[in-house]
Amino acid sequence: MANKSLFSSITSVLPRANAINQEGAAAYRLSPKHALAQLAATGCLSGTYYATAEKQLDELRTLVAQVDDNVYLAKLAVYARERAYMKDMPAALLVALSKRDTELTHRVFDRIVDNGRVLRSVFLMVRSGHFGRHGLSSSLKRAFARWLNQASVSKLLSASIGNDPSLRDILRMARPIPPDNQRRALFGWLTEKEIDRWAPATRADLPVEVQALAAYRQADTAEAQALILGELSVRWDLLADAARGPLVWRAIARKMGPQALRMNLNTLVRHEVFAAGKNDELVDYVAGRIADADEIRRSRQFPYQYLAAYLNTGNDVPQKIKQSLHAAAEIACGNVPELPGPVVIGVDTSGSMTSAVTGDRGRGATSKMRCVDVASLFAAALLRRNPDSIVVPFDTQAYQPRIDPGDSILSVTQRLVKYGGGGTDCSLPLREANQRHRNRPFAGAILVSDNESWVYGQRSHATGRNGSTGVMNEWQQFVQNQRRHGVTAPKLVCIDIQPTGTTQAADREDILNIGGFSDAVFTVVSAFLANNTGRFVAEVEAIEL
Repeated sequence: MANKSLFSSITSVLPRANAINQEGAAAYRLSPKHALAQLAATGCLSGTYYATAEKQLDELRTLVAQVDDNVYLAKLAVYARERAYMKDMPAALLVALSKRDTELTHRVFDRIVDNGRVLRSVFLMVRSGHFGRHGLSSSLKRAFARWLNQASVSKLLSASIGNDPSLRDILRMARPIPPDNQRRALFGWLTEKEIDRWAPATRADLPVEVQALAAYRQADTAEAQALILGELSVRWDLLADAARGPLVWRAIARKMGPQALRMNLNTLVRHEVFAAGKNDELVDYVAGRIADADEIRRSRQFPYQYLAAYLNTGNDVPQKIKQSLHAAAEIACGNVPELPGPVVIGVDTSGSMTSAVTGDRGRGATSKMRCVDVASLFAAALLRRNPDSIVVPFDTQAYQPRIDPGDSILSVTQRLVKYGGGGTDCSLPLREANQRHRNRPFAGAILVSDNESWVYGQRSHATGRNGSTGVMNEWQQFVQNQRRHGVTAPKLVCIDIQPTGTTQAADREDILNIGGFSDAVFTVVSAFLANNTGRFVAEVEAIEL
């Protein structure tokens, strides 16, 4: 008889852990490409529970140096911006790429630098010298100059919002040669030069939008400003500082898009836009804009953005508008795919998950949106689209929440975040499935966590059999149990929402590790559970340049 141990099924052989995570426990090291992709999809270059902003930057530079593939860097920068909806990481990757490949940098520059905020971020990173020589290279100057000359007037006006660096700083460094007098006058106005230095351009050459904006700012009365606003099409931020009272702010509210309204409800309250009993029609308008189904589907807003707005609304925001945030979150769940079968959804509610999802940015700038909020929202959204699934919140024990899948997304989320706060044992949802739910078939399991597990079976820093992790041990048992139910190929997905270089389950045919918190994650997850073997790195490499 052949050696049964040697010739056992390959999926039953547990790989030994080859890394130590931030908690000093056993883990699996991601490949440099995969680790860089995780960082690009989750890192915000600000302090997290386990890493400072400086440490994230060091890790980014180290991984970039290890990935000797400029095309991959370019594709990852595009993926991070267009699919993961990140801002700082794609800018950093673009700057790193500019030191290695000029042609690729020019090919992807406009796809990554799609607004003034990202433009200022790239400029700041170049000027800092953290990626090499201080200042813009001649190649980057050409890219900046092209962007400045080709950007629409409204995009340039939007880019002028913000300082340190300001658009004025960028114009003075890039020194674009304007193609005509209108752009020459616009650059002169943006850099606050004396009009005689615009020559041969004059004030009459200024774009209509700029002339109207200047007239609005100089208007003496609220009535005059409100009248000008009727014909003015610029970002509301450019109007706020000069607004003369509630009448103008109500006109500004009607100029805001749905997402600007969602993000600035407290600002509108502060400026008496919803004065009690006087502006019911405007309350209806704002609520309707926020919950506009066509707009939500078109912009592909994810439910957690409405949760963030809901968590930040003050007591004076009208109840009808708060209800519209619930409705909008429900509509946004249409962006979450239906999975091929019920799954076990593990939600990490441990202490480290109470840190801000975008990191610590200092007083007044740190988001109220915590990792546990995003993880719970993910679970609630998945449950809504896949109601036969089960949700297991966990820290060092598994909890059994009473959840009605028919509850609103935000209500389910608020219920889940109340659990836990202790240490982390990422194997618990799988153990619950193997014991409490062993008689149920599942298409697989999804764990949403920061992946910093350090407990297994109530033992600190413990590993499973053969030096593997607790998650891998429980997953092996899960696979064996599901095969008895006729599920031939169950899949495990580990969604990491913090930038780490390790995981609790090694990548293989039945295991996917992915990072991020945009709906791009669910596209990959759904395909994987439906037996598409594409991996996270493969998703990045599939980007067309």
